[in-house]
Order: sequence, then C-alpha cells, then structure tokens
Amino acid sequence: MEYTSGAASWQKVLRRAAAGLLPRRARQRQPGWSIAVPLIAAAAGLLFTTSATTAGGTALREDRRPQLTQLIEDRREQVETSEQQAARLRAEVEGQTAALADTGGPIKAQRDRAAASRQAAGFTALTGTGVTIELNDARLLNGQALPKGASNDDLVVHQGDVQAVVNALWAGGAEGMSIMNVRVLSTSAVRCVGNTLLLHGRVYSPPFKIVAIGDPTALQQALAASEGVRWFKEAVDHYQLGYHEMVSTVTVPAFEDSTTLRSAKVPR
Repeated sequence: MEYTSGAASWQKVLRRAAAGLLPRRARQRQPGWSIAVPLIAAAAGLLFTTSATTAGGTALREDRRPQLTQLIEDRREQVETSEQQAARLRAEVEGQTAALADTGGPIKAQRDRAAASRQAAGFTALTGTGVTIELNDARLLNGQALPKGASNDDLVVHQGDVQAVVNALWAGGAEGMSIMNVRVLSTSAVRCVGNTLLLHGRVYSPPFKIVAIGDPTALQQALAASEGVRWFKEAVDHYQLGYHEMVSTVTVPAFEDSTTLRSAKVPR
C-alpha cells in the first residue's frame, strides 16, 4: 500500500477541481435527429391547431347524412305548405275573376281568350293514346356482387337518362307529358339529387315513370333515334338497369305549379 503526504493529496484535489471548472470538450453531435425532432414537434403543433380551428368544437369525422336527410324533409314540407297556400290564392283569384266576368264585357272576353289557350299551355288534364316509359335502378340480390367493371354509380338512373327520354318524347310530338304523375311543360327542369328525382321542389325515388300522349309510332321512333336513350338501353344490358316501354291509353294531369317565368329569351 502506498501512502502519500497530506500536501500531495491536496494538490490532487485542487487539480481535479480545476479540471471540473474548465469547459468540457464538445461531444460529437448526432446528425439528423437534433434537427428533425424540433421540426416534427412544430409540425404536429400546427396540425393540432388547424384541426381544432376547423372543427370549431365539433367532430371532423361526424356523419352529416342524417342532417342532410332532415334538411331535405324540412324543405319538402315547406314546399307542400307553400303549394297549398298558392292553390288557395289561385282559387280566390279565379273566383273573383269569374264574378267580375259576369258584369264586365272586356273581362269576360279576356277570360274566354285565356281559357282557349289553357289546354295548349298544359293547364287541363289530357287523356289519349300514348307511351309510358319506366326507368329503374339495378336491383342486386342479397349478396350478389357488382357486375364486372361496374361501380355503384353505374347502377342508378341519372339526370341525363331522364332528360334523354323527355327530350325524345318532345321531339316525337308529345302533346302532353307527366313525370311521376306530375304534369311537366317544356320549361320544367328535371334534376337528380343522388339517386332521387327533384321536380318542381318535390323529391321522388325510382322507378321513374314518364307518360306522354301522342302518336305512339312517332314517339317510339323518336325514342329509338335518341342517342341518350340508346346508351341507357346498353347500360340496361350490361348493368341490369330497368327500362320498360308500353303503349296504352293514358292520362296526364293538369299543370298545377307556378307559371311565373324567371327569365326568357326570344329565339332567333
């Protein structure tokens, strides 16, 4: 065993203390992580902040389809209420006009003139020989797979399909037409929302039934000549969509919606 003097021991202590006070040699830095970690933390914070601001206290992944369904139902009820009110007002106007026509010659003349144009304008019901077209979505049995190469979008009736049939019937000389037992005019707009039909503010589900009064031969020839109808018939063969065409005696109701024109253009 080696013994040292007290002076030597104190010298070692002082040297160690002095060495501890000196700046240490910088360690070799780990490349990449020292820079990546702060950047990742900053990006995560930015993402959390953006998500919180966008959500506004609600769930970002919340299914809003029930809300949309309820909104459509509320609007449908509002349309029905407005239609009932409009029908009452029209009846009042008609009653007052009839009363004035009995006492005023000019009023009676204009009323008779308007009545003569009601049928051509679509304000009276029509019955006669015509064509009935029914378009329907594809019906897959339980567990049946989609046809090869098909998507769900290929298995439903679209707005363009309904418009193709309607335009072909007008081109074939239809005297009157109805869709889902609602009288339509040449100015009626046919729109689809998903796989439902929106007509005059009301929503209808397939199958879509289109009835036209006119010469059956001319109407069927116009349908056969329509490119859009031919495309739909090809989809019927490939994707099992529904298309049914029938000639019979049919009735189309009178037009009962608003006749106010929002815009018009003179043809050249």
